[in-house]
Amino acid sequence: MKAKDMVELAEQELEQRLKQSREELFNLRFQQATGQLENTSRLNEVRRDIARLMTVQNSRKSKES
Repeated sequence: MKAKDMVELAEQELEQRLKQSREELFNLRFQQATGQLENTSRLNEVRRDIARLMTVQNSRKSKES
């Protein structure tokens, strides 16, 4: 997901996507530890998505203040 699309999300949906991404990252790390992960680049994609989501979330909080 691109940052441009994330900015347009509602606050509740943004939190939901962040939660889903964190769960996916946990599952990917577990798969990597057990040797089942084939697409290792997905780890970096999910980590970057989490960072983007958190950036959008923090920028909204700073605008509210």
